Amino acid sequence: MDISDIVTSEFETVGVDERLSTVQSLFDDGSLRAVVVMDDGEYRGLITPRQLLTGRVEPDAKAGGYVWHVARTRPDDDVRSVAGRMIASNAQVLPVFQGDGLVGIVTAEGILDAVQSFLGVLSVRDVLTEDPETVTAETTVGQALHEFRDHGVGHLPVVGTRDTGGSPDERDADTGVEKLVGILSIRDVLGFVGREMDRASGGTPGDFGAPGGGRSGTSHGGFGERAGDVDRMLDLPVENVMTDVTVTTSPDASLDDAVGEMLERDISSLVVVSDDHPVGIVTWTDVLEVLTLTGEERLPVQVTNVHLLDDMTRPELSELIEGIASKHGRMRVLEANVYLHEHDETLRGTSLLLARIRLFTDKGHFVGTGEGYGASHAIRLAANVLERSILEGKDYARTKKHPDPEELSKIYGWWLEGSPRHR
Repeated sequence: MDISDIVTSEFETVGVDERLSTVQSLFDDGSLRAVVVMDDGEYRGLITPRQLLTGRVEPDAKAGGYVWHVARTRPDDDVRSVAGRMIASNAQVLPVFQGDGLVGIVTAEGILDAVQSFLGVLSVRDVLTEDPETVTAETTVGQALHEFRDHGVGHLPVVGTRDTGGSPDERDADTGVEKLVGILSIRDVLGFVGREMDRASGGTPGDFGAPGGGRSGTSHGGFGERAGDVDRMLDLPVENVMTDVTVTTSPDASLDDAVGEMLERDISSLVVVSDDHPVGIVTWTDVLEVLTLTGEERLPVQVTNVHLLDDMTRPELSELIEGIASKHGRMRVLEANVYLHEHDETLRGTSLLLARIRLFTDKGHFVGTGEGYGASHAIRLAANVLERSILEGKDYARTKKHPDPEELSKIYGWWLEGSPRHR
């Protein structure tokens, strides 16, 4: 299944010189996932709520300085491939190009809507992220901002006792386990970054489930109505901005029902609870990861100009890339592309080649480039650069449930062999 029927040509654009405060205001209604940044009609990148959390944003800063360079897609790209690129790009919106021209965007919501009916073979337990990062109701907004940045998450369950929403010392007396009292999303705290503090403005619009989620429940006021010094604002406890009525699911719920709930409510996460205690979280990204799973034992590698792969076989190339990934924790390669280009220069009859290895993984998007005489030489030099890139950018803070072989056996081939669940 390709994404041709999922692509939308309706998206918000701004110029590279647009003030960042204007860009930030575009996210206020809670429906926008990303803003496309253009420069004289040419695509430059995206801005999502996550880019606005990189630090204290100056309202007069230019949009061009905050663009996020995500993977590009084409209308004929397979859903699996696009899902992998979203995960690697840490984005829920990707640009779609036909040749060199931008023709639209594809969203995680659009993909999940298209595949929802096929997900009945799985339960929430199969895909949830266990032991998610949490905060308490007394955690400050400033501390929560650090949690979002450091762990790369978009949602933080708020825990404590149900009566007081209190501190970690005030846990359930019977079980000693924290109870869920609310949810905090990126959008709830977005306005604390770069907001002009010298005058009052309206409360926090924005919705639960960022990026792109709708709020279910009640938010306790908003940042705008508390004009004052930004440092004092960052000392506010999150109970002032969190959503205290959360949408939850159980580990045994059918995944298609859980996705349907998220789509219906326009939110991008559900807290997974058992006996009123949070045991995990399921997000759009968790479901997208399911789409990338295959039953193939050997990593498939796409090679451009494969005729230049003269002194290395495809299995050897796959083994080389898998070896790099296996050295660095539980990194899973979602997609591997190798580009080969032949230069005019030769050495003893062997052409000088440029090799570029591009990996889309569940830990990010990595690229390595090298030049050498013959494919094997060039590819191994590119692999060395690729490995250094992975070492510099690796981040394994997120605790993710990885299905065991028995669980994977029912997931493998779900798209090709499964049939839609009739509702």
